[in-house]
Amino acid sequence: MAESNTGKALYAVHQGTYVVKLIGEIRVPICTTLDSFIETMFCDNQLNSVLIDLSETHLIDSTALGLLAKIAIRSRKRLNLKPLIISTEPDVTRILDTMGFEKVFNIVHEKPVKSPQMSEIPSVSCDEGSACDKVLEAHRILMELNEKNRETFKNVVAALEADKVTGNNMANESTGHDDQTQPRFS
Repeated sequence: MAESNTGKALYAVHQGTYVVKLIGEIRVPICTTLDSFIETMFCDNQLNSVLIDLSETHLIDSTALGLLAKIAIRSRKRLNLKPLIISTEPDVTRILDTMGFEKVFNIVHEKPVKSPQMSEIPSVSCDEGSACDKVLEAHRILMELNEKNRETFKNVVAALEADKVTGNNMANESTGHDDQTQPRFS
């Protein structure tokens, strides 16, 4: 089951359109599952558009935001279009705006009239090493979006890279960030 302690990831596919729905608090523990699904989605030759439904997302951390940005970048490269995000929660919408997502996504603020039948994204276990890799990748992607993000996340990325080289997982101590104290985007 694609569920962390507080978040859940669902999907549906209809005629090449992938719908990804994130529910609750979306944090690092679910990101390995989400990233695996993204890779599978982009291997589908029938893929022609992506819709991300955040209408029931209450909190989304920067790692998950980086994975959403990955969807936008890959959609632009492969499909030459911006994915659609549905964001109806003011706190979530504010962080999307802060990260510059309006440049890489089409964002709407109304709940969907009708939701497709959704299935849970198959869960992929997340050990400390894969979590650190996802956090690093996601923050690098966010940094690519704009200069503000580059400045915001450069110390996080530098600490994660240094820890990866030394084999330590002390990035949380050196940056002052961990998934419990990382900005809650609210």
